[in-house]
Amino acid sequence: MAKRKKKQENKDQMALSGHLKELRNRVAICVVCLVAAFLVCLNYAPQLVEFLTDMGKAYGYQYIYVAPQELLMQHFSISLLASVCITFPVLLYQIWAFVRPGLKKKENLVFVLAVTFGLVCFLVGVYFAYKIMLPFMLEFLIGVSAGTEIAASITVANYITFLLTMFMIFGIVFELPVLSVMLTQLGLVKVEWMKKGRWFVIVIIFFVAAVITPPDIVSQVMVAVPMIGLYELSIILCTILSKLKRKKKKEAEEEEETEERAEAEKTEQKKTESKPKTEE
Repeated sequence: MAKRKKKQENKDQMALSGHLKELRNRVAICVVCLVAAFLVCLNYAPQLVEFLTDMGKAYGYQYIYVAPQELLMQHFSISLLASVCITFPVLLYQIWAFVRPGLKKKENLVFVLAVTFGLVCFLVGVYFAYKIMLPFMLEFLIGVSAGTEIAASITVANYITFLLTMFMIFGIVFELPVLSVMLTQLGLVKVEWMKKGRWFVIVIIFFVAAVITPPDIVSQVMVAVPMIGLYELSIILCTILSKLKRKKKKEAEEEEETEERAEAEKTEQKKTESKPKTEE
């Protein structure tokens, strides 16, 4: 018994060391890819900063920097963010490859679909902010000082931080369908709750839209309408998945019942066959 326990402990230690070695290799791959992407992006940092500032220049924005290192630090921050975006698929693949042996085939499929759909939703949110929301917001905000003697002196750091914050907010907002589906599948949220609380959620959406947009009705509606559409899409997806889940559960129960009936019939048949033999 002692030898068996030692062998089992040695196997567990070998398995643990193998997992740690694999984790170390995958982390090393991610770090190398991130550093390489950062160095490449740093070479194109001025073009990236110019790409972001061109949007504001179209509305009359003029930029300054108030610290000697401010512009250089923005080059570093933009390069780091761009390198993270570039290497993000590599990071996701390394995570999936590490956890894949411990997942079932169905769980692997769910993981891949959730990550892919979530990434697409985030990119759609960023594109929506870049093409639709930010032009309205920048035009409105620069128009506040129109007709006054107050001139806007906007630092590059504040402007880029504002853009990146908006990108992040809208990217996360567009993750609502993925988050809703995950919560309903985990049983933390029910579709019935989402349907009953629809009007309450709509009020919250308009409140959030009023907070993150300039105080004009057009921009608030432009933010609120897609958010409401995403919420309705979440309800539709959760309803479809819940119906499929109930259908599979019902089929499994029916299959179990038929197996139990067949087993009961077999045992009954054996009993009836054994009765004449005992009588003889």
